[in-house]
Amino acid sequence: MNENIERVRDIPLKVTAILGKTQMSIKEIFDLTKGSLIELDTFENQEVEIYVNGQKIAYGQVVIVEQNFGVRITSILGEEELVKTLV
Repeated sequence: MNENIERVRDIPLKVTAILGKTQMSIKEIFDLTKGSLIELDTFENQEVEIYVNGQKIAYGQVVIVEQNFGVRITSILGEEELVKTLV
């Protein structure tokens, strides 16, 4: 089985953490400049969704480590939940 894992270890995956959502008009987007803030609908300490290749697989919490943002995985979807995200 270890050989099978080695075959796929270098396959790139797109990992996305959804920190929040907002709606903006095209004018508002064009008015953005370096340093602009975009208000999101997620609250502090609220779980964020984690996606791999566009499929939700887990939830996590935003963490700050030495002035860098990261996401700590807090729960992984169970088999039934994973199947629902594939449909």
